[in-house]
Amino acid sequence: MNGVRSQQSGGALPESSSSKSQTRGSLRQDWDSWLLRLILFGAAVALCYAWRPFNLQGFPAAGFAFFIAMVILLAELRLRHAELSGLVGGALGAVLGLLASLLITLVVSRTSASESTSSFIEFISLVALGYLGLVIGFRRGLDLRQLLLPKSVEALAPAVPSPMKLLDTSVLIDGRIVDICETHFLDGSLGLPRFVLHELQMVADSSDSLKRQRGRRGLEVLQRMQKMPGLEIRVLDDDISGVSAVDQKLVELARRTGSKIVTNDFNLNKVARVQNIPVLNINELANAMKPAVLPGESMRVLILREGKESTQGVAYLDDGTMVVVDGARRHINRTVDILVTSVHQTPAGKMIFGRLDDRTDSGSIRAAAVAAAPSSAAGARNEPAAGHNGHSPRPPRPEPTIQPDPATFPDADAM
Repeated sequence: MNGVRSQQSGGALPESSSSKSQTRGSLRQDWDSWLLRLILFGAAVALCYAWRPFNLQGFPAAGFAFFIAMVILLAELRLRHAELSGLVGGALGAVLGLLASLLITLVVSRTSASESTSSFIEFISLVALGYLGLVIGFRRGLDLRQLLLPKSVEALAPAVPSPMKLLDTSVLIDGRIVDICETHFLDGSLGLPRFVLHELQMVADSSDSLKRQRGRRGLEVLQRMQKMPGLEIRVLDDDISGVSAVDQKLVELARRTGSKIVTNDFNLNKVARVQNIPVLNINELANAMKPAVLPGESMRVLILREGKESTQGVAYLDDGTMVVVDGARRHINRTVDILVTSVHQTPAGKMIFGRLDDRTDSGSIRAAAVAAAPSSAAGARNEPAAGHNGHSPRPPRPEPTIQPDPATFPDADAM
């Protein structure tokens, strides 16, 4: 919160204040332009009324002055939307046309043509060549700009500003937008409406510990984004009157300003797209960046828990994709090789279904058999060594039984 307030106070002006100042400046320029036009009309009428051109007096002279002022005004309205290269080309073409008409006038003045004929030729050449030079030069002004201005100067022309991106509460709480901004896939100016900031503050001040933790994480994400170079966070004071829901305010603000919405909310995404408002959904970006898996491919996964069916096991990829493995219930907490059988796309993401790879199991059995074979062969080789020259050993001879002597042991019968 402190970082947001400092950004607003020490950074650029809010969007609403800047737009109001731009509106006032444009209105002031319009009033100045109309004032100059009124001065033009007044000066033309006064001069024609005083000098009486073509022996016109009174209202006819004033009407002629009004006609001349209207022609000048129409020329101004037409030329104000023209490019600079067209204006320069038109001016150069008109000057060249007037020079050509001057040469024709000099040639005609040295001939024996009558005064009316020479005056007609001079007037026609002046109008025709001046008009042709003006029109051709105006239309060929783009080629003139390419000849005079190098490509490096054209590259310095101001680019069209990209539309602002409005942040939603869900994308701040999610936190993945920080990683996207750090990779410079999302830069420029990001707008944070004040009602979104207020909702984030309410979540951070909630009595529920889980909501409070999520709100604080959103504020931490916002502070990290403010510290990134090349990224500008603007706090917008614009509010939508008559609307209480934050999502509706965000959609209406994006529609009025022509901005994009950055969100993770599924419902907000659908509502905005229905109204033809561009949306940048972080979940859709994450689903698009998941690796493509085709049926028949093999992979190695760690079975974490049981599935819904009696023989199924469930694993997860690094990007959070759920993998349901048939016959893996007995392999929980073990890493197994599987074959992908099908891939299903759901609104929440992808689900991969597979089964245990029988080829890996048979290969392990063959490897165990090969490992056990040398030990049995070694036992077979060591067995003949106990006999004589490879023959089977002789059975052991029975030890002789010694009978006790009665003379020596008188109590032998008793034993």
